[in-house]
Amino acid sequence: MGPERARDALKSCIAMGCDGGVLVADAALAGSDARATARVLAAAIQKLGDVDAVIFGKQAIDGDTGVVPLAVARMLGWPPLSYVMQITALDAAARTIQVSRLLEEGRQQCSAVLPVVISVVKDINEPRYPTFAGIRRAGTAQIPIWNLGDLGLSELQVGAAAATVAWQAVRAPASRGGAVEILAGDNAAQTASLLLDRLQAEKLV
Repeated sequence: MGPERARDALKSCIAMGCDGGVLVADAALAGSDARATARVLAAAIQKLGDVDAVIFGKQAIDGDTGVVPLAVARMLGWPPLSYVMQITALDAAARTIQVSRLLEEGRQQCSAVLPVVISVVKDINEPRYPTFAGIRRAGTAQIPIWNLGDLGLSELQVGAAAATVAWQAVRAPASRGGAVEILAGDNAAQTASLLLDRLQAEKLV
């Protein structure tokens, strides 16, 4: 989901081994919040059909909410598995999946019945590099573009008009001043003593 220039990102995925890609692009999508984004993606997944697992990253680098995967799961009525660091077992016949989730207090083992929505952490894998054959295949790959009409959605369901959360402003945090001081003694022991004195003076130790 994105502007037409996002087609290049999909071609990069094909170069790294993906079978293909579909771009959802429509001018009415501008200003969509997480819920509207999830609505569009859920509709696209349903249109694709025959999907056993949908895999998301942990969060987007702009909104940084991590809400979309869970919202998509809710709209599809599928089990959500978040913070997944490893898929430990997949039984296509029994239609079950087992995963390991990375939590602050440790790892959690979970199982679910397919289809599922998964959001992964960066520990999930080592990204592969594009191959020469993959790059050639990506260069000739056809990326279909779907609009709202293709998904059975209207302009009233997406974009700023449907947003329940609006970003009023986004700004970088104020810069903090800092200084570097080099403590030099005649030898390592004297330098260590100077450092300890300074840390104690600043009440850091």
